[in-house]
Amino acid sequence: MSSLRAAPFGTKRRRAVVILLTISLMIGIAILTLTPLNVPAGAPGSDKIHHLLEFAALTLPCAVLYPKALLKVVLAAAVFGTAIEVIQPYVGRQGELTDFIANLLGVGIGATLGLLLNFAFAARIMRRLASCWRIQVLVRTYGSPTVRERVSRLV
Repeated sequence: MSSLRAAPFGTKRRRAVVILLTISLMIGIAILTLTPLNVPAGAPGSDKIHHLLEFAALTLPCAVLYPKALLKVVLAAAVFGTAIEVIQPYVGRQGELTDFIANLLGVGIGATLGLLLNFAFAARIMRRLASCWRIQVLVRTYGSPTVRERVSRLV
């Protein structure tokens, strides 16, 4: 039972979580960027920072949980950012080149930060799994119930 706690998500589960998060974030970004503005011009924070953070958040889950699909998500996020900037003039907003650049920077920052987090978590998980594997080898080798009890208390 304790070795199950150390095991990471299975590939199918991680992929499902990434798909759900990415689609949810895309819907949220589309709602936020394609609804007409009802905020005063002096709203706190720069519009470019908002774009950067939105698109960093869009690519981060994939980079952390399922980096195998990161290239597809990065390309999809770039196309999504382009589509948003093209559609915005038709919904009472302004599509700007600088917003598009902020979107692309956000995609890159989110992917880079996510890959760094993935690397850090992967190293930690591998250490935990290696520790559990060594304990299991000890139990199999010395198979006595007292050793098993001591080992189960450690884990």
